[in-house]
Amino acid sequence: MHDWLSILPPLVAIVLAIWTRQVFTSLFLGIWLGWVILTGGILTGLTSALQACIDVFKDSGNTRVIIFSSLIGALITLTQRSGGVQGFVDWIHRKHLVRTSKGATVLAWITGMSIFIESSITCLVTGAVARPLFERFKLSREKLAYICDSTSAPVCVLIPLNAWGAYVLGLLEREGVENPVHIFFQTIPLNFYALLAVALVGFISFTFLDFGPMRRAEKRASETGRTIAENGVPLVSVEVTSVEAKPGIRPRAVNMLVPILGMVGMMPLGLFITGNGDMTAGSGSTSVLWSVLLAILLAGGLAVGQKILTVREVVDLTLKGMGGLIPLGILMNFAFAIGDTTKILGTGPYVASVVQDLINPSLVAPIIFVTSAFIAFSTGTSWGTFAIMIPIAVPTAVATGSSLPLTVAALLSGGVFGDHSSPISDTTLVSSMAAASDHIDHVRTQLPYALVSATGALLLFTLAGFLLQ
Repeated sequence: MHDWLSILPPLVAIVLAIWTRQVFTSLFLGIWLGWVILTGGILTGLTSALQACIDVFKDSGNTRVIIFSSLIGALITLTQRSGGVQGFVDWIHRKHLVRTSKGATVLAWITGMSIFIESSITCLVTGAVARPLFERFKLSREKLAYICDSTSAPVCVLIPLNAWGAYVLGLLEREGVENPVHIFFQTIPLNFYALLAVALVGFISFTFLDFGPMRRAEKRASETGRTIAENGVPLVSVEVTSVEAKPGIRPRAVNMLVPILGMVGMMPLGLFITGNGDMTAGSGSTSVLWSVLLAILLAGGLAVGQKILTVREVVDLTLKGMGGLIPLGILMNFAFAIGDTTKILGTGPYVASVVQDLINPSLVAPIIFVTSAFIAFSTGTSWGTFAIMIPIAVPTAVATGSSLPLTVAALLSGGVFGDHSSPISDTTLVSSMAAASDHIDHVRTQLPYALVSATGALLLFTLAGFLLQ
């Protein structure tokens, strides 16, 4: 444990990233600072920081996440070159399914709400379906990234029958909670941040009543046609997002829809296989990787079968797409490395220990919410926050006589809010990638919405703490 110094590395990285817009440099400086604290020397800290980035690949889950993130670039290039994306947009217009900007945002929201198996898959499918429509209707990529992000973790954490629910149930069971499934179901109507975040993104999608930086982004997109800021750098390279359909072919929506549906369908099957018949015990990262690989095989197979592309062209486009997402892979690596660094520093346990002695029975829920939010924001992981806070929150609720479902709900809400707002969170990164948005622009435009939902959640947890005490 390194006391208050353990808080500095993630905070320095996050503040620098938002202030300077140099997210790669900022994250590495945060990693470096963490290892300077751990080793006591600048040079030894530098070598240890580099080693920490390499050690990320020792975790198979981390490696799978980085690989599937880069493979998404291949899926984008293949579905574009085979005419799938253009065919999908044409089909939408022929069927008059989406005729307005509002129709595009509502479709994105509905898509995100419908796919709650895994947060990354939610982001990826929502981005793939809605991105071409957002471009056509001159809607900002920041808006799409916000919709992707706000219909992923906030929705998944409300569902017990997915990897999120299984993870939380396992942690509760480990703490000796009787009937954890019943407790989880009781947390759903009390998970105020998740509920408010989902409601707010739906409201914004239907009404276009944007505010703050998002309002400026939308005005830029509608007036100038620039769906990304002039100085913005999308996490997906332009060479990937601007691939045109092969000349002379007839665009067909099936070349996009079949791979996307295959990816969605493979996710529960992957969870079932990796969980040995129990979907809730399956590996999320493995299932996502299998899903993306299947989607690429389907996209390539359709293109070759229709004689749109040769096998050589499919391979070249796959490599081109993966190459276009190298920046995301590096960013993911740094995000995982700084998370590992804060774990060694003991950032989460330190923050939790500071507030543990300050808890008033009626204020257990709001304090747990704020603490979990800070830990998740600093470390970029909601799951890591759950692992840190559940062993603290459950005994605290029991000892103080506080409502256990409310306390757990506050913990889950805080973890999702912190993860939702943090630029080093993997779901935030995947959302930026899925929307081909500048990452810091996504964080800046989403943060005011997240803060509105968090403020409402804090007030509700405070009120509920007194009512349920």
